[in-house]
Amino acid sequence: MTPRELFDQRVRLIHANRWHDLAQQYAPDAVVEIPFAPPQPIRLVGREAIAAQLARAGTLRLAFAVRDVVVHETADPEVIIVEYGYDLTDPATGHTAAVDNIQLFRVRDGLITYTRDFHDHRAIGELLNRP
Repeated sequence: MTPRELFDQRVRLIHANRWHDLAQQYAPDAVVEIPFAPPQPIRLVGREAIAAQLARAGTLRLAFAVRDVVVHETADPEVIIVEYGYDLTDPATGHTAAVDNIQLFRVRDGLITYTRDFHDHRAIGELLNRP
């Protein structure tokens, strides 16, 4: 699977809230870096740690819709950079948020080996903390 095909599959899994299946996209020794995560940067090493983080995301009471995807191919065929947005909805309250994201993906042998993720954590936090 190419990096683009993997990302397209990822979008379908996110729309379906299939967080466990999303974790299976990662290599056993994959690394995820989230340098601007509050209150401090996050570095996850290994599929199990990544799966645990995704499982936490799956417990959020939010519906995710991916929009405005722009994929930037690089000189390295294993690497893409993707800009996209999430439209998040809290089904319990009807509140929504628009979240912007940029992610760098390195894919080898059809699995993600590395990502560096930049998400708008402020917008997510505001939606989760609304009365």
